Amino acid sequence: QVQLVESGGGLVQPGGSLRLSCAASGSIVSINAMGWYRQAPGKERELVAAITSNTDTNYADSVKGRFTISRDNAKNTVYLQMNNLKPEDTAVYFCNALISTGWGKVEDYWGQGTQVTVSS
Repeated sequence: QVQLVESGGGLVQPGGSLRLSCAASGSIVSINAMGWYRQAPGKERELVAAITSNTDTNYADSVKGRFTISRDNAKNTVYLQMNNLKPEDTAVYFCNALISTGWGKVEDYWGQGTQVTVSS
């Protein structure tokens, strides 16, 4: 069984910063891609940023230059550093990871979500 636990969300003023963390635990053989998605009220869930096992990264156009994704493989953890936050970044942020649990089994896992609110 695998769990993804997120932390670091909260309320921040426009222009501020937050750092999200997501730690994976359980029966993990290896973690392939990891990423962050977000869902604002009334909107579809969208990809914010992703990072491969080779640390190649991909960002949504709306966050390029402001957000940075990174990972610590020794800790099975992915981070999202968010700078210069805007009200339109307000959403629930979800961690995602493609994880091998052995016996050729590779599955998609999701965290429970953490709220980020950008408001003055």
